Amino acid sequence: MEATEVSLPAALGERARQKPDTPAYTFVDYEIDPEGYSQTVTWSELYQRVRAVAGEIVSCTFPGDRVAILTPQGLEFVIGFYAATEAGCIAVPLPAPQFGAHDERAAAALQDSAPTVLVTTSAVVDDVVSCARALPGTPPAVIEIDVLDLDAQPTLRSGSRPPAKTALLQYTSGSTRSPAAVVVSHKNIFANIFANVEQVIADYFEADGKAPPADLTLVSWLPTYHDMGLLLGVTGALTIGLHSVVMSPMAFLQRPARWMQQLAKNSCTFTAVPNFAFELAARRTTDADMAGLDLSHVHTVLSGSERVHAATIRRFLDRFANFNFPESALKPSYGPAEAMVYVASSDPGRPPTVANFDYEKLSAGHAEACDNESGVQLVSVGTPRASTIRIVDPDTRVENPAGMVGEIWLHGDNIANGYWRKPQLSQRTFGGQLVDPSTDTPTSPWLRTGDLGVIYDGELFVIGRIEDLLIVDGRNHYPDDIEATTQEISGGRVAAISIPADRTERLAVIAETKNRGHSEDEMQERLRTVRAQVASAISKSHGLRVSDLVLVPPGSIPITTSGKIRPSSCLEAYRQDEFSRLDSAA
Repeated sequence: MEATEVSLPAALGERARQKPDTPAYTFVDYEIDPEGYSQTVTWSELYQRVRAVAGEIVSCTFPGDRVAILTPQGLEFVIGFYAATEAGCIAVPLPAPQFGAHDERAAAALQDSAPTVLVTTSAVVDDVVSCARALPGTPPAVIEIDVLDLDAQPTLRSGSRPPAKTALLQYTSGSTRSPAAVVVSHKNIFANIFANVEQVIADYFEADGKAPPADLTLVSWLPTYHDMGLLLGVTGALTIGLHSVVMSPMAFLQRPARWMQQLAKNSCTFTAVPNFAFELAARRTTDADMAGLDLSHVHTVLSGSERVHAATIRRFLDRFANFNFPESALKPSYGPAEAMVYVASSDPGRPPTVANFDYEKLSAGHAEACDNESGVQLVSVGTPRASTIRIVDPDTRVENPAGMVGEIWLHGDNIANGYWRKPQLSQRTFGGQLVDPSTDTPTSPWLRTGDLGVIYDGELFVIGRIEDLLIVDGRNHYPDDIEATTQEISGGRVAAISIPADRTERLAVIAETKNRGHSEDEMQERLRTVRAQVASAISKSHGLRVSDLVLVPPGSIPITTSGKIRPSSCLEAYRQDEFSRLDSAA
């Protein structure tokens, strides 16, 4: 298929013709069976079911209408998502509200996208209808996938409606703002496969004859409505023609070993997770969980969404070394949703690169290697190839030289088209213009990522978000560094925030930790020890005094759908004294 002709409906039809009986998607359901109940659909079966649902969508939409997909994780989501594009509409993947819970972000996304149709299942239809009740105008039609006869002859003729130019609206997780929808075209989805094929091959498949291995299997537990879960677990299988094995996020959180088991049980596995997943898998996977399993054929484990910590990598590799996990398979990566979640990953054929930088100089905006213990360890995400990248001074819009910290700006075919119905925000984010650009560097348009990074020894190191930067006692501090220092002691998620005070700001650290101990006195003594160790470590490594260390139970820190911490929500909860402190009596 030529890159100029690609679309999700065209690709799905081609897969069904070329590989009709080949497994396309498998959903492993751990609610039906704690050991995993697998449901598999072939490419021809999927295509038939997609056209059956698309026929229902066509009957109540016009071309280009929005169709919200609100199903639990599973094959119904895959079918509903592709059916929306097959019907010539714009898919809007969203989390399905369940158990009567009101999801404010899903409700806001429905208000913003104004869908004509809600695609769901009978298990959650009442909650979905309730969530959409406040929508203005004519209520959207509701299609319950599981009550349709998906095996009946489709009434929709293939290609009867051309695909909309926009394939989907991808709502960002919004760690610091209300959700905004990235406008994703069919071209964007295929960009990393066709327009950047040389870069993708170099990053992932150089050692495999410059093509994905025939037995490569995608494995994902990430939410399918979220950017990386959608691109890896759903569209990745279609664009490359692979088998995708999907499980639910809850199945992973309940037993992280299930993810590792799926990596071992399937052939030549390729997966992606955020940093916290490595922590959970390393800490909560037992030798009994992995008995008789071998990880030597794991091809790639991408890590993204949040900054990867060097200590986390060491723990993960040490934990699974006895099961032959290849160090070179672990690939720290970088890619915001606005760039189709892929910009760069660590170089192929070698373990992740970890560099030690002088903390004081890094805080001042310069990367300088050091050997002492007071330095901060950063993990390289490799040499950017899928996009043109520049490190830019966000105020002057002038390119920074190598070794100087600045905002990461991106340019390329994988960059999305802007935000849905937000022209001013789109212009600010996607319309960056360089001042006096270097030779062969375009002036515009550039995606201003809002991420801080630095090029050192030709590799990209991501430092954190500009808007999350902490200013305490007149000095810049990167919260990720403080959080990594604290996590090594507390063992759970950490949020570092600055609290405005008279003439300055104070540092507050919220840390999740388990309150272990046989008695109340032992538990309180452990918490006092944690407090003392954290205060000492932050003082030594960052030259900071912790004004308030809030120790809370696991699950207390607000996070996004992709597992990122919400700093603004943490600050608000702190100000309102909403955190339940474990150490209130310490």
